[in-house]
Amino acid sequence: MTELAAGIPAGLPVDLGALDLADPRTFRAHDQYAIWRRLRAEAPVFWNAPRGGRPGFWALTRYDDIMAVYKDDDHFTSERGNVLTTLLAGGDSAAGRMLAVTDGKRHQDLRNVFLKAFSPRALSYVAERVRENTRARVRAGVEMGACDFARDVAEKIPINTICDLLGVPEGDEHRDHLLDLTKTALSSDEVDADDEDAAEASLEARNEILMYFDDLVTEHRRTPKDDVIGAMVASSIDGVPLTDDDIVFNCYSLIIGGDETSRLTMIGTVPAMVGHPEQWAAYRAGEIETKTAVEEILRWVSPAMHFGRSALKDVTVRGTKIAAGDIVTLWNSSANRDEDVFDGPERLDLRRFPNRHATFGYGPHFCLGAYLGRTEVGAMLEALREFVAEMHITAEPEPVHSNLLSGISSLQVKLLPT
Repeated sequence: MTELAAGIPAGLPVDLGALDLADPRTFRAHDQYAIWRRLRAEAPVFWNAPRGGRPGFWALTRYDDIMAVYKDDDHFTSERGNVLTTLLAGGDSAAGRMLAVTDGKRHQDLRNVFLKAFSPRALSYVAERVRENTRARVRAGVEMGACDFARDVAEKIPINTICDLLGVPEGDEHRDHLLDLTKTALSSDEVDADDEDAAEASLEARNEILMYFDDLVTEHRRTPKDDVIGAMVASSIDGVPLTDDDIVFNCYSLIIGGDETSRLTMIGTVPAMVGHPEQWAAYRAGEIETKTAVEEILRWVSPAMHFGRSALKDVTVRGTKIAAGDIVTLWNSSANRDEDVFDGPERLDLRRFPNRHATFGYGPHFCLGAYLGRTEVGAMLEALREFVAEMHITAEPEPVHSNLLSGISSLQVKLLPT
């Protein structure tokens, strides 16, 4: 056995061919970062073999390779899907209509529709509401003493923010329902759930989100409103108005992207700080700027483990031929720990600068909500610094069950006030 193999944690397959990155159980059974270290060292362009009727796919784990594919629209496309769930199922029905799975001129035209609504200037009023909401929820968590940080503090902040932008009516009935649906659409809190049942629940949740926004778009057409849906209703591309399907698919994308990744990053802030008390102490003392701390938390948590592409033509990556039509997955969570790019990548360093993490992707599909995500994480850091002196995790965190998302669904903590 090689020295590298000897250092693999117990349970990590010595035979790389036994790895299945499409199976969520892989990320419950093994430390994902041990997997990435080994793949970067031994198989940075890794072929995940077909299983159970699913096609095989490529997994890229090196930062430079991932960034190169993100910006290469000549050889790779998002229009057949951008996550494993849809890629392995044969494609995405929203291709050419939803921003995330549209390329070329249509992608740029759609992106232009949203850019004004998601610019820092346009979102300044939203940022202030985020800060107020986050302070209130952290303060309430401190007053509770012991709480589930995921469910009692963090999970309502991103969903309310994106719902405000989309014009979802205020009130727990609408927003709690959408939160439940987004949590089911791409992951599960139930590790023991049957794969077929979980897949059916996920599909049902995605369909419910689409139906909800179909009704909301109809309402906006009857009564125009000044929000993101209103902007889409009033928009046209090359003189052709956006259809209801165009708008509904993009509402789905915005609420999934605006909730899941920010929520998981905000939750992940607590174990990051608890595990690195010297960093927490320095941040609390004002020795570290929030701006650099935000970027490091985003790198550290890496909530969206991968994004996907399909090869448009034969292409060679790091000496390995990828054939036209092959599925290629880009593992951000590995890129963000690449030893060739980050000094001490396994160390949380809230002063890290520069910090060119891959959390928001790169290239034409760079995350539209990056500013909003940074605002939410920054608001959480500042609220914790203001109200919390000590944080103690009182039970084993419950991770989400997913091959896409990395994070915690339940986090029991005790928060001691300042």
